[in-house]
Amino acid sequence: MQRTEPLVRPVRWGKVPDLVASAIVLVALAVLTNQFATAKWNPAAIEYPLWAAVLGLGANLIASALGVKERLNSAFRTEFFIKIGLVLLGASVNLTQIMSVGARGMIQAVIMVAAVFLFTWWLGGVLKLDSKLRAVMCAAVSICGVSAAIAAGGAVLAKKEQLAYVTTLVILTALPLMILMPYAATAIGMTPEWAGAWFGGNIDTTAAVVGAGTIYGEAAVKVASIVKLSQNTLIGVAAFLLAVYWALKEERRPDERPSARLIWERFPKFVLGFVLVSALTSLGLFDKAQIKDINALRSWAFTLAFVGIGWSLSLRELRTIGGRPLLVYLVATAFNTVLAFGLAWLLFGR
Repeated sequence: MQRTEPLVRPVRWGKVPDLVASAIVLVALAVLTNQFATAKWNPAAIEYPLWAAVLGLGANLIASALGVKERLNSAFRTEFFIKIGLVLLGASVNLTQIMSVGARGMIQAVIMVAAVFLFTWWLGGVLKLDSKLRAVMCAAVSICGVSAAIAAGGAVLAKKEQLAYVTTLVILTALPLMILMPYAATAIGMTPEWAGAWFGGNIDTTAAVVGAGTIYGEAAVKVASIVKLSQNTLIGVAAFLLAVYWALKEERRPDERPSARLIWERFPKFVLGFVLVSALTSLGLFDKAQIKDINALRSWAFTLAFVGIGWSLSLRELRTIGGRPLLVYLVATAFNTVLAFGLAWLLFGR
């Protein structure tokens, strides 16, 4: 009689202690990340994704040296935590707040995202970057840094090393821009609205945008935050278009015909969750306390994800990326800065 596999596999209780130990290590690293990111001694207010990746990498090296890394892998579900965080990110996109600045913020967002994305994609092609790395970098520079990079990485199935590389560039670039741009705006004599639109259109992380606006003044904070939120609304659109492009061109076999089923299989389902949560927020179904709680859960989900990225990071793979992506990122950031300056002046400075 032929043996068949059971529909439900029995629990292998010998693995449970490893799972518990893995979960303890993961949570401990996440808590430590939060402590470091919020500590008063935190140099230059380095944000949590970088702390999480560094601490995860440190634990990775220690566990590997002790020969226990394979046994502790169970709880490090990086993709799972990324998807949860991206769905919860929808709570930060309130369309009614965006429209309070009128159509100007959305016009700037659409022009900025399209122009900077296409410029970065072109430049990355000229310098022959890996296509997945190009996609992650384009989304990060043109939309909103870390969150957009994560969404693009999920849409094109980018390597963890590529996501970690771009995330590090985002954070290290955003910090000096947060400090330098308000002083540049003061020297030029920009109005608060013009300055805020410039900050929101150029700086790649929401926290750094708020920081720059705070340095310049309350009016600048409001405009900067809403302009950045306008760009955040395009995360789902970008992820969808990247998934379609990858399904139809980058990874389609020569004998494979494009179909709705193929696109659906590649489509990042977290985008639907993102849109749903954003819609519920825009309809006012969450009060301020609930939105605060959702945003806190999102931060924890991303923290766990970046700890996982550090845990599974391969330094050998990271070194193979080379210096060309750095050049692409810096040139694209300079292009973004100049374009945001001009658009902010046209839409908010007169």
